[in-house]
Amino acid sequence: MTAITALTGARIFDGDRWHEASAVLIRDGVIDDIARQSDLPADAVVERIDGGMLVPGFIDAQVNGGGGVLLNDTPTAEAMDAIAAAHRGFGTCRLLPTLVTTGVETIRAALAAVRNARPGVIGLHLEGPHLAPVRKGIHDERFMRRMTDGDVEMLLSADVGRLLITVAPEQVDPAQVRRLVDAGVIVSLGHSDATYEQAMALVDAGATGVTHLFNAMSPLQARAAGMVGAALDGGSVWCGVIADGLHVSAAALGIALRAKRPPGRLFLVTDAMPTVGSTAASFKLGERTIDRRGDRLTWTDPSGAEVLAGAHLDMASAVRFCVDALGLPLAEALRMASLYPAEFLRLDTTHGRIARGHVADMVHLGADLTVRRTWMGS
Repeated sequence: MTAITALTGARIFDGDRWHEASAVLIRDGVIDDIARQSDLPADAVVERIDGGMLVPGFIDAQVNGGGGVLLNDTPTAEAMDAIAAAHRGFGTCRLLPTLVTTGVETIRAALAAVRNARPGVIGLHLEGPHLAPVRKGIHDERFMRRMTDGDVEMLLSADVGRLLITVAPEQVDPAQVRRLVDAGVIVSLGHSDATYEQAMALVDAGATGVTHLFNAMSPLQARAAGMVGAALDGGSVWCGVIADGLHVSAAALGIALRAKRPPGRLFLVTDAMPTVGSTAASFKLGERTIDRRGDRLTWTDPSGAEVLAGAHLDMASAVRFCVDALGLPLAEALRMASLYPAEFLRLDTTHGRIARGHVADMVHLGADLTVRRTWMGS
């Protein structure tokens, strides 16, 4: 039998509560238990950590790029692995590489490539092309269109682990959403000017997510609740949020956190572009040049207006923002980066916690919440 490794010397957050003077026991890349330091197995190989915190590995459902690599430019397994490697240094153990609106051949290439990516890549997120041009953001409206039965068949035959697709209610039918959901596809709503009623019709059909809440969607108003209203009111809906202070204000996020009807919750996504883990000051998205100024990524459209173009954000920074700017308890911020995305992606029986039988994905955080080390289990 393989020996047990005991990680000790740090506070341990298991996803629910904190453990003091304890150790995480790992065998073959899987959590065996959390034990008191005084009760370690006699044959355990003890690895001492110098203070800080051991927390569940982060899970990111929306990652466009990292380490100088953009998935849209290179829809290959090697590109996905490079993106995952760039984010691992910031505590992200599992992620969905994200393909923004593009042509069908690029989509097919990404669907084929993800089958050969390494385990840190848990599937694929298709953010488009079935989005609404009126809420396009940085997406290329030339490729936006209604979903067809052929699109549904392509997605149903993909076999790529976790497949997440963001659609606008204006561009799909509830029956199409139901077919996808019944086959295991996770459907999220975004880039849409839909009414509350249109959005809730797709929630009733099985959609369970809203992509980057507040951004590129119809707002909550007095006599028109819009997509934001549906996201907060729909109990089954999970909402990805970009917690960088640029895409959504701290005040708006705080209001959303208090308003969200459970069991669905807000969870962290980075919407990261290739600048994360890179020193690049700009990059190309299709024919558009995206410029980085500090942590802000923008494209200047033909009218001269600046459009936010994804984020220069890593998951550890998003956790720190939640604690420092939103005043959230650290435990809740950590759940937003691990347990809640695991629940949204239906991975919570194996990921998102430090618990018996879960994969040994863990992050060692210092007192300042910077990442010291990341472990990935089997």
